[in-house]
Amino acid sequence: MRPPQWKRSGVEHGTITLWVLGLCISLLFLGGLSLDLWRAVADRRQLSSMADSAATAAANGVDVEALRAGSLRLDPVRARAIALASLDEDAHARLLDAIDVEVVGNRVTVSLRDHVGFSLLGVFMGGQRFDVQVHASAEPEERP
Repeated sequence: MRPPQWKRSGVEHGTITLWVLGLCISLLFLGGLSLDLWRAVADRRQLSSMADSAATAAANGVDVEALRAGSLRLDPVRARAIALASLDEDAHARLLDAIDVEVVGNRVTVSLRDHVGFSLLGVFMGGQRFDVQVHASAEPEERP
């Protein structure tokens, strides 16, 4: 006895192959998205840490003469130099897109900008990049 023959419709040939191919491309896209998002979050965390430490260090750049006279005030040139010296200690800081140290009154604000290149998403995005920017502020605190 012969096994039953299945009827094949010419319309359905390759449907599963196309569906699996579409699924693979979707999984590649989602995997690339999660990988690149994780890289951006990690880079932002590192930039935030660098900006915090530079701003905190710059808050120590007080005007010594004003302090001896009894007034707590930042020396803008000294605070900026301390912040930049703090950033120079980190090898990653040399590769940043932008570093801005602003001293207004007794507040030091450090702004850092970097970019994260897409890895797997670069196939879909054509070599674009994701920009990451952070800000951190600090000011000296008078304690008795």
